[in-house]
Amino acid sequence: MNATQSTFSLKSVYVDFREITKARLAVSVVFSSIAGFMLGIYDFHSLDWMVLLKLAIGGYCMVGASNAFNQVIEKDLDALMDRTKNRPVPAGRMSKNAALVVASFLTILGIVLLYTINPKTAMFGAISIFLYTSVYTPLKTITSLSVFVGAFPGAIPFMLGWVAATGEFGIEAGTLFLIQFFWQFPHFWAIGWFLYEDYEKAGFFMLPTGKKDKGTVLQIILYTVWLILASLLPVLGFTGRFYITPVTAVVVFLLGLWMLFYAVRLYKVRTAKAARTLMLVSVLYITLLQLVYILDKFLR
Repeated sequence: MNATQSTFSLKSVYVDFREITKARLAVSVVFSSIAGFMLGIYDFHSLDWMVLLKLAIGGYCMVGASNAFNQVIEKDLDALMDRTKNRPVPAGRMSKNAALVVASFLTILGIVLLYTINPKTAMFGAISIFLYTSVYTPLKTITSLSVFVGAFPGAIPFMLGWVAATGEFGIEAGTLFLIQFFWQFPHFWAIGWFLYEDYEKAGFFMLPTGKKDKGTVLQIILYTVWLILASLLPVLGFTGRFYITPVTAVVVFLLGLWMLFYAVRLYKVRTAKAARTLMLVSVLYITLLQLVYILDKFLR
């Protein structure tokens, strides 16, 4: 009986840790960092697996810490929303103090691991936590510009991988940042659309016009177009070591049109289902885009 209780307790701790760090989101963010790292190294032979491992673990810690701090700050608001009320802190399975300890530990561990790669990587990791928890999170109940602010820490991971690989922040890292920065808007506004009623319960302002209207979708379309243009910059030859071939640029463009199609579809029907589809497509888009960049680098 004790063994069964112990197993159940360990499983509960594991499940709560996954929830408070938002494991699925954290893993996708780590993937972006790894993609940036692969683009940053000169060739496969120069790949340092230990650095890559530290980037992956340190990156997860930083994202997990941001999410844990966020859930401490928004404990009472999370309790009002259906999608968040069963999280460890609002549900009472984890105290605020315990969550703070977890968040603080992950912050320290993450910064230390990233610092052992190089100081710039640790600096950008620390900036992302600060912006997410101290600026983006409080602004969510004040203004829809919170999405703009949140796009900065959200765009850091892709660029962070390049900085980890090279120790430098230049035009290449800036381009990676720009791509993921523009991607944030259609992605999060799509989420804000189909979860509008739930966000409204907590007083969160997630849509640019504050409503599910044509104005919001027009901005989604506009930022999707900016995203497509940014994703094609590497083919022009002005982005240093980060460049793609014309053939790959065609593939990248077609991926962009695929996402744009669903953005336009949302404009036509303006339903929660269409917004959810756009969100899912946006996740697939950024993943495939990063994979296409990596394949172009190592197969050309």
